[in-house]
Amino acid sequence: MSARAPLDSIDLVERLDRILPQTQCGQCGFEGCRPYAEAMARGEAGIDHCPPGGDAGARALAKLLGIEAKPYDRGRGEHKPAQVAVVVEADCIGCTKCIQACPVDAIIGASKLMHVVVEPLCTGCELCVPACPVDCIELRNTDARDRSSPA
Repeated sequence: MSARAPLDSIDLVERLDRILPQTQCGQCGFEGCRPYAEAMARGEAGIDHCPPGGDAGARALAKLLGIEAKPYDRGRGEHKPAQVAVVVEADCIGCTKCIQACPVDAIIGASKLMHVVVEPLCTGCELCVPACPVDCIELRNTDARDRSSPA
């Protein structure tokens, strides 16, 4: 029997979900951050499954759960700086495969027309990259983009 009350488990899921990076990338083995948070709250998933959160994210999850911290599982993927997808307009054929792959609806466009990424919505999950048959999607570090922007 769990030491947490039922209402506490709902609050725990919310708090775990807020720690997660919300990339919705699936590298943790779940369909997104919320299902991963729910699995952790039930004790069915470890704190080390999230490459986008990195070691700092795993430590924060461990602290919240009151368990021993450990590094994230490098076998699940590489921890990378924050990034966003960018469509190379000249190469886009308008196939809509990137739109279908995007878990957060950050790509807009229509069939046979050029697509564009709505950068504030993009989580940098990389799921659109392999979906693109013409390799017209690039990932850019958001820190680099911010530094190169005019002040």
